[in-house]
Amino acid sequence: MKRFAYAHAAGADWERCVDACAEQIGREQRGLGFVYFTDALAPQAERIVATLRQRTGVQDWVGTVGVGVLATGVEYQDEPALVAMVAALAPQDYRVFSGRTRLPPPGEQAAHFAVVHADPHTPDVAGLVADMASKVDSGYLVGGLSSSRAQTVQVANDVVSGGLSGVVLAPAVKVSTRLTQGCAPLPAPGSASGVGRYRVTACEENVIAELDGRPALDVFRDAVGELLARDLRRAATYVLVGLPVRGSDTGDYLVRNLVGIDPRNKLIAIGDVVGQGDEIIFCKRDAASADEDLRRILGELRASGPAPRGALYYSCLGRGEHMFGRRGAEMELVREALGDVPLVGFFCSGEISHDRLYGYTGVLTIFH
Repeated sequence: MKRFAYAHAAGADWERCVDACAEQIGREQRGLGFVYFTDALAPQAERIVATLRQRTGVQDWVGTVGVGVLATGVEYQDEPALVAMVAALAPQDYRVFSGRTRLPPPGEQAAHFAVVHADPHTPDVAGLVADMASKVDSGYLVGGLSSSRAQTVQVANDVVSGGLSGVVLAPAVKVSTRLTQGCAPLPAPGSASGVGRYRVTACEENVIAELDGRPALDVFRDAVGELLARDLRRAATYVLVGLPVRGSDTGDYLVRNLVGIDPRNKLIAIGDVVGQGDEIIFCKRDAASADEDLRRILGELRASGPAPRGALYYSCLGRGEHMFGRRGAEMELVREALGDVPLVGFFCSGEISHDRLYGYTGVLTIFH
């Protein structure tokens, strides 16, 4: 089947970016448009969408703003830039939604899988993601939280802010998706390979007092090793906390930041609420592990079905050049594995996969 039309461009202003992208896409007239733009262009979001409609003939658009945006083989950051793709889908096979437009009722044709964008400033956004997943037949969402140094907006035909927006897809739209982690679990002290897993035995909200019956900070010091334990401030920038996903047969875990250390009372605080009896692991951002895991999911997706017509990629702000060593390296790995598949996406403040909100991950979805 025909590959999706797509485009990417950087320029001095929004008009030059839109002109270049509209020229590359051409007059498609039908389908679903995905559009992502850097935060330098966020104030012009309404003009961008209106001009894309006029120039391409495509009426339905979803997307958001990012500190950086992604396209096949390239990353744009710190400059005005725009990426866009038109998925050749029939009108009955998708439904755009936002706070202004109701979702189709459960069981309706166009409610099988969803691409979702969310405002990171919305209270309990993780709960909203889980609730949204319960309204989709497959229970599966992909997407990301908007990222911006100033204004945060989403596109769901209208330009909106707050909450969730995006598009739900019908079963006729064939997709495959995978999540790749950007961290490596720390081994248990004294073990070369066994992952250290610790049971929360005393806590309040996001503050952990005890792990396995010992003061939490003592366990943390042992886990990170003598060198990092000497400088707790430095350790907190390198080490993250993983919350294992219950029932996962792939060792999946949610990564959360370490947000506080209390040496006097030997407490640690993390960027999520935990309960007594929960398990945690300690992990670190690791370029080699991220590279290996990305290659793994690319191999799985390459073998998952017919040749892809297009793709969406949502990557954490902490990945990209910060993790892979140079700008564009992450996208080059994707291109090396999948070829010149039309792809667009953005750098997120948090990534959405299945029914959960992740961090330090990449979420890649291909359309067959």
